[in-house]
Amino acid sequence: MQDAVLKALDTWPRTGIPRSPRAWLTVAARHRAIDLIPRRKIAVAGIPYRTPGQSELPGRLRGVLAALYLLFNEGYTASAGEDLIRSSLAGEALRLCRLLHELLPAEPAVRGLLALVLLQGSRHAARLDGDGGVVVLADQDRSRWDRAAIEEGMTHLGIALRATPVRPDLYVTQAAVAACHALAGTWESTNWRAIVSCYDVLLTITDTPVVRLNRAVAVAELDGPAAGLAELDAIGPMPGYGALLAARADLLARLGRWNEAAEAYREALALPGNGAQRRHLEQRLHACAPAD
Repeated sequence: MQDAVLKALDTWPRTGIPRSPRAWLTVAARHRAIDLIPRRKIAVAGIPYRTPGQSELPGRLRGVLAALYLLFNEGYTASAGEDLIRSSLAGEALRLCRLLHELLPAEPAVRGLLALVLLQGSRHAARLDGDGGVVVLADQDRSRWDRAAIEEGMTHLGIALRATPVRPDLYVTQAAVAACHALAGTWESTNWRAIVSCYDVLLTITDTPVVRLNRAVAVAELDGPAAGLAELDAIGPMPGYGALLAARADLLARLGRWNEAAEAYREALALPGNGAQRRHLEQRLHACAPAD
């Protein structure tokens, strides 16, 4: 917490005091703890640094890929601060993914993660409006997407898919979802059936509430908001996960259940998040018409 306060004293004079200082400090302190605890553990246990043997690489690789994806996600959608995107983190994640691919060019998972980062990162320029506000995927100007990144990502994805014909890979399958969006000229022309199928495959690899949440959102586009809401409600509670509340609020609003939507938006706003996301949720909350 002391480190978080020091960071606030350095950051807030430049960026301004956040809307929820307590939440900002809590998130910053948690991130610092996550960084320090493994170092504490390593020093106390006297764990030496050594290059892992060939037999250890598969297990180590999964951890490296997970860390790189977490780094990219923090850059893609910041967990705190005023900005939606932390470009330096996203760029560093891409650099490290390229480096890892150079070291392990035959690993489909490595190529899959590189494809995923390229395809998702291709949208950066279209994700914010002129005032720094959030532009959701449905409303983005797709002419601003990075076509070179999409083409490169699709090339890597094609090779990775051919290398995993029987046993699907976590990152390759997620990249396939991103490819469905990248290939669609408009939101309306998106192949939602293919996206739902990809999530069905993903559930066989990792059946998590987050995957089920993303699948529910796709089902809502394929079969309507009522079907998506039913899938969403079947997941059960995800305490502290604002994306679930925001998705539920959006579906309730599309069904005209304004009071319930407004309550879900308020619950999402009560959780920590970046300033751009909060402003977006506030706009959605304001747009909820009264029930009468």
